Amino acid sequence: MHKLLVLYNEPKDRAHFRKYYVETHLPLAKKLPGLRASRYSFDVKPLGPGKAPYFCIFEAEFENEAALMGALGSNEGKAVAGDVPNYASGGVTMMHFAVG
Repeated sequence: MHKLLVLYNEPKDRAHFRKYYVETHLPLAKKLPGLRASRYSFDVKPLGPGKAPYFCIFEAEFENEAALMGALGSNEGKAVAGDVPNYASGGVTMMHFAVG
């Protein structure tokens, strides 16, 4: 299995981010070809003291790295990537990795 992890920094407008993300962006992401499962959370908490460095976390699972890269390069993947600036005003970090 291969995972995509997306870490969203604090946005300028939390309410806009939440509404847009749930109503518009997630439905786009669910159309990614080869997507096996996905999940997200706005309830991000640090284990120690202080504030969590991220506002939202998204995780997606694919069969393998080739499936993930194919999904990102697809028309649906390009639509998802192109949509990110519409809500992620605080910036975003994306990474992927194999799961053993």
